[in-house]
Amino acid sequence: MANAASGVAVHDDCKLRFLELKAKRTYRYIIVKIEEKQKQVVVEKVGEPTETYEDFAASFPAEECRYCIYDFDFVTTENCQKSKIFFIAWSHDSSRIRSKMI
Repeated sequence: MANAASGVAVHDDCKLRFLELKAKRTYRYIIVKIEEKQKQVVVEKVGEPTETYEDFAASFPAEECRYCIYDFDFVTTENCQKSKIFFIAWSHDSSRIRSKMI
């Protein structure tokens, strides 16, 4: 079902992959894109838990926009292992204006 404001729906696979990342830490990251013809958000790529931030950054296509969910592991000053999930909206400087607007 499409969002009334944008007219773009989120594919069920996106929701499933996010829940797997959140609950089970199955992936390091999920990259999704908007399929303009289908008018829906679909999973483009998932990263294995062993992949690094450099692998994640290298996954972005040139001149296109993407949305990403990244599971960031870090150690606090108290030496505790922590994890935070970030939502990232990627928009390359040379992306098409239409792509940036959508």
